[in-house]
Amino acid sequence: MPYEPPTHTVERSLRATTDARIIAGVDEVGRGAWAGPVTVCAAVTGLRRPPVGLTDSKLLTIKRRTELAGELAGWVTSHAFGHASPEEIDDFGMTAALRLAAVRALEALPVRPDAVILDGKYDYLGGPWRVRTVIKGDQSCVSVAAASVLAKVRRDAMMAELGAGAAAYVPFAFEANAGYPSPVHKAALREWGPTAHHRLSWAYMDALPQWRHLKKVRISDEAAELESGGQLGFDF
Repeated sequence: MPYEPPTHTVERSLRATTDARIIAGVDEVGRGAWAGPVTVCAAVTGLRRPPVGLTDSKLLTIKRRTELAGELAGWVTSHAFGHASPEEIDDFGMTAALRLAAVRALEALPVRPDAVILDGKYDYLGGPWRVRTVIKGDQSCVSVAAASVLAKVRRDAMMAELGAGAAAYVPFAFEANAGYPSPVHKAALREWGPTAHHRLSWAYMDALPQWRHLKKVRISDEAAELESGGQLGFDF
């Protein structure tokens, strides 16, 4: 399916309208998974011509996405990853977990960005970062598209390694589903119950009567109060 390649339009706009010179594109992967972390990549790309075929990772085949990530690793000016664990997702909620992962990624960059382009409609990052949100930024902005591909390939590799790391995880086929609810994953949950890497506050636990006693409260009272007050960004 044909698609328009991403451009530097937003990056150039930020440079022209602010004093920002170092601009990081930020994208996440793993928000809808039932197991594993949520992973964020922050990528600084400058204004150079990107590798051919760069776009939102979801539009690429596994083979092309993996190849492109290898090209991007040497092409970007810098990039870094941040993760929020299943325990943090359960304890604080997804909005706060996304912010944790994004801050970890941004702070791991060798130079602090002057501005951040965040994929999506909502600013889950907030101050003190200067944020520009862009709907479908992973398709339209070069730096966000690069972050999208790098984040997806890194998290998929982490989940594949997890799935191969212990016999107890083999039935879940994490190497194939990356923690998302595939038929094999669902069947393994019914048979074996959740692992230490599952998000135990999520609604799928209600459909597992024999394991329902393991379900956690979705988020802490403190985190719920912060989110309802808007202090952690917007709810999704």
